[in-house]
Amino acid sequence: MKLTTYIFIITALLTLPTHAQNDKQYKVGCIAFYNIENLFDTINQPGVIDEEFLPESTIQWNTKKYFEKLDRISEVISKIGTDLTPDGPAIIGLSEIENRIVLDDLVAQEHLRRQNYQIVHYDGPDLRGVDCALLYNPKYFTVTNSESKRLIIPGMEMFFTRDQLVVSGMFDGEMMHFIVNHWPSRRSGQKKSEPLRMAAAQLTRSIVDSLLALDPNAKVIVMGDMNDDPKDKAIRKGLNTVGVVKKIKPGTLFNPMESLYRQGIGSLAYRDSWNLFDQIILTPALIGDDKSTYTFYRAGVFNKPWLIQKEGAFKGYPWRTFAGGVYLGGYSDHFPVYIYLIKEKE
Repeated sequence: MKLTTYIFIITALLTLPTHAQNDKQYKVGCIAFYNIENLFDTINQPGVIDEEFLPESTIQWNTKKYFEKLDRISEVISKIGTDLTPDGPAIIGLSEIENRIVLDDLVAQEHLRRQNYQIVHYDGPDLRGVDCALLYNPKYFTVTNSESKRLIIPGMEMFFTRDQLVVSGMFDGEMMHFIVNHWPSRRSGQKKSEPLRMAAAQLTRSIVDSLLALDPNAKVIVMGDMNDDPKDKAIRKGLNTVGVVKKIKPGTLFNPMESLYRQGIGSLAYRDSWNLFDQIILTPALIGDDKSTYTFYRAGVFNKPWLIQKEGAFKGYPWRTFAGGVYLGGYSDHFPVYIYLIKEKE
């Protein structure tokens, strides 16, 4: 994997934030996604399998470790995108959070208080109780609608996974829609579990299509831990993505993470192999040369050296909280991913 992100030299100015390039001024917005690896509180929640994250469990998940985790995750979020945006992400999707309580505790951390992040979250049916959520900075985004979409697979009524979170609103005066995902895992093997992710992709695609039916130029941003790489079937076929701008046509979605993946850049590692499961995918309305409206600028994986394990069996991997039941005191087993949107300043 290449531990490089692409740095553009741009002179910072002011506003949502504004930047100058080629004698033009642009507003810049950062959109991010982060699988924060099992953010559980220390309280037993009835009806969910959260016993692993209790003080009396084998990993002895306690208040001290919980608040260390909150501090570390909030530090990461506060620094994503700050090379171009002083406030960090205007929008950040999250996965592997247990409930509203941990989100309230997260946004109250010192690293994030200034941003005044607001929360969109629904309790879903996942057996472990983990959900997706969306945080937004109210300076830049106003929610107009949100809902939680359930994945129901015919013949598998007892299969429960994370809901897909759909949030619509005004992003600095422009209507945008965000779909936050955490598709079914590969626990039973990639091929055996692939139909589950294909079903999740079909649900996501149906949500996108319903938004495009109302507005063919709808700006929709799909984000999440897909448990598949950009080249895999559920992404390319299920969502109908392309990774090259010139290949965009009606019905396709643009996946900027595909070019990063081809360069060997990943967001998580498993058995000494890198994957880019964490992705942000866009409808065509967000691509183009017309900068009078918000359009895609570039994408990245937030893989700073301080997020990487420095020693041991997982040296070079994302520095995670636990491994093999041992507390490592890190951040997450995933790196965050992000995109920048830019708009020419009037």
